Amino acid sequence: MTTPAAAPENASETTAGTAVLPAVTSSELLSVVASRELAARRTVFAGIGLPTLAASLAHLTVAPSIEIVYESGVCGAHPSQLPETIADAVLITGAEAVLSMATLFGSVLQGGHIDVGFLGAAQIDRWGNLNSSVIGDWQRPKVRLPGSGGAMEVMANSREVFVVMRRHDPRSFMDRLDFCTSPGPDRALADGITPLGAGVTRVITDLGILARSGVGEELRLVAVHPGVTPDEVRAATGWDLEVADTVATIPPPTAAELRLLREDVDPGRVYLR
Repeated sequence: MTTPAAAPENASETTAGTAVLPAVTSSELLSVVASRELAARRTVFAGIGLPTLAASLAHLTVAPSIEIVYESGVCGAHPSQLPETIADAVLITGAEAVLSMATLFGSVLQGGHIDVGFLGAAQIDRWGNLNSSVIGDWQRPKVRLPGSGGAMEVMANSREVFVVMRRHDPRSFMDRLDFCTSPGPDRALADGITPLGAGVTRVITDLGILARSGVGEELRLVAVHPGVTPDEVRAATGWDLEVADTVATIPPPTAAELRLLREDVDPGRVYLR
């Protein structure tokens, strides 16, 4: 008798027993891949949205000891459900500490106690500068966005910054930003300011991962999702994107990761869509 081949780790089964891959949305893909990047990290300053999903999933998988910090002053959050805003009351219950804004930004962030700042943005350039303020001209913008919040301080004071981008196209990955909300260390140094951290070191998109080590380096393509080619990523980027000598293929989300994300992290589909 022939032994059937084992189903892939990221497969589920139909009622007939046939292994099939679960349908994965863009939000799920980005959250899972971003969560893996937090392995071995100690503290993460998480923005609301996909960064919250990624940090929460990492806490259940690759980084069980990670401390999640929110802009509202909550440190070591253990919410009973996914927070809808940084001021959501669920963040308070069970938290390790709740600090004033002055203490959070003055002592925790500026004190260099954040390993990873996890942010989103509308636009990013090759040096990791971010725009979350306006699309188009400042005086007459096509779209006015929420603005910095604490992103500028997170950029300047975290040891490194990860960014999750829902769209990878030339309108989001721009040679020149419409507006610079959160300058990275290269731009800060040009203005005579010495930042504490390395700035953006990882950018996770639905095409792959861009990375750099820190000051003086451009973002370059280091990994792609299955079925995506480096040429496709370069065509979707608004500058002449550098490509690593060896480009890895990112393992797709596993059934276990998707189950945790859907059933434990965000069963109410607050951010998953």
